[in-house]
Amino acid sequence: MVMMLSILIFVTTTAGLYFLGMRFWASPKSVVERVVGEYTRQERMPSHPSLAFHDILTKLGNLVPASPADLSAVQKRLYQASFRSPTAYKAFYGIKALTTVALPALAWLVTTQTGVVGDSRIGLLLGAAGLGFMGPNEVLNHLVKRRIKRIEKALPNALDLLVVCVESGLGLDQAITQVSREMQKSGPEISNEFAITNLEMRHGKRRAEALRNLGERSGVDDMKKLVSTLIQADRFGTSIAVTLRLHSEFMRVTARQRAEEKAAKIGIKLVFPIFFCILPSLFVVTVGPVVVKIFVELIPMMTQ
Repeated sequence: MVMMLSILIFVTTTAGLYFLGMRFWASPKSVVERVVGEYTRQERMPSHPSLAFHDILTKLGNLVPASPADLSAVQKRLYQASFRSPTAYKAFYGIKALTTVALPALAWLVTTQTGVVGDSRIGLLLGAAGLGFMGPNEVLNHLVKRRIKRIEKALPNALDLLVVCVESGLGLDQAITQVSREMQKSGPEISNEFAITNLEMRHGKRRAEALRNLGERSGVDDMKKLVSTLIQADRFGTSIAVTLRLHSEFMRVTARQRAEEKAAKIGIKLVFPIFFCILPSLFVVTVGPVVVKIFVELIPMMTQ
């Protein structure tokens, strides 16, 4: 049992470190291109283990049936999580298929070694299968929420920069480009979104459509409101600078109201922690010595 747990912990840690290294440190495609260099024209580019694993996940994803409605929803969530590869949804379904099979197999191995049988074993296998099927969805939702929070945090600064750029004489397209450059370090997520919007407008998309795509990609309600305001201002010919200034003031008032709302909810949210965590400790500290004294002195006197 100890040996199996040690092997399981070792394999899990190694796999986690490998994927983290491939995700945040190594870039297999650039490494292969740099090493191969001039030979890429004559010879086929060698495959990297992480690229081969991605191909396996893509092939598994092709085998998983999915309805068009579910597929469009998953693609939208992947775009909001900044996974914009054409094969991202296939890799996602491949990960779901792999975890749905691998986790029950691992649970079966653990239950075999520990001697768990009967209904408990079936319940563990079903729970592992459910975790493998729903786990990637929860991870994707977590990534989307984290990115939305980062965009919401960087949006006020980006809006102020837009106001400054437009009021200094730049057009809206040039202002979006300038904000994208200035926000690369402080807000890389919103910088990427503005850069994609700028590229869409350069490649022939109408400004209203590019701005509407910006709101859909970000998934932030405040961004959608900003996009709607800019589209209306552009359609009716009103001043973009005045529109951005008014919308900036509106966002500040909205942010202040949200902060006040959260502050007002603190008292209600503290009821359960106080009742279940602080009051029992207070009872132990205040009433505990009295109860101990009763058991030590009063009860022996009553039994005599």
